[in-house]
Amino acid sequence: MADAGVDRVDHVRDWVDGWVVSRGATPPLVEPWGYTIHVGLPQQVGRHVIGATNDAVREEDVRKATESTRARNTHLKVFADPARVLPWLGPEWEPYGSDDYLMTTELTPAPAPEVPSGYHLRSWTRGAVTRLLITDADGAFAARGQVVPTGASAVVDQIETSEDHRRKGLGRVIMGTLHAAAHATGATRAVLACTPEGHLLYKAVGWRTVAPLTNATYVGPR
Repeated sequence: MADAGVDRVDHVRDWVDGWVVSRGATPPLVEPWGYTIHVGLPQQVGRHVIGATNDAVREEDVRKATESTRARNTHLKVFADPARVLPWLGPEWEPYGSDDYLMTTELTPAPAPEVPSGYHLRSWTRGAVTRLLITDADGAFAARGQVVPTGASAVVDQIETSEDHRRKGLGRVIMGTLHAAAHATGATRAVLACTPEGHLLYKAVGWRTVAPLTNATYVGPR
């Protein structure tokens, strides 16, 4: 079950700070209702992120955020139940995705899991981003993930396992290795935003749900 109200730890700010580094976006611009991020991609020129979660998300803040742009392909991220949020969006905003979540976990000094036989794990760091790649015996892609420590917090991002290599424990290897890498830098907690498929994996490795995630993009008048 998601936590109600505002958490003592600001999970939204933790996620925003790490996500912009992970994706090479601009530093977040603080708004009265949350954050604006310039992403710079054709299908995601930027995004507005509401700074509260669950019942603390206010209709007036969501409306102010949606009214602050007329740029197509600007995305909106609201960490609250879509059933509450979607009626607050105008017709120029198109929802997408479903059953996405904001999640968190505490990081402990646990060793990284062993890589299953027949697979090879590579790890490298550029700037603040540590990336993992698992390949099979032939060198083909099997799984990946990355983590960005930002002080006491870290953001886990872009977790993916090839359909041909699922249910072999690779997701657990990626997550456990990222946990260990972030903890080694001094991070004590981690956050991520996930799809329904990832939600099952993250729960299985000890993550908890903070809030559901409502997604929308500005498509203009219709």
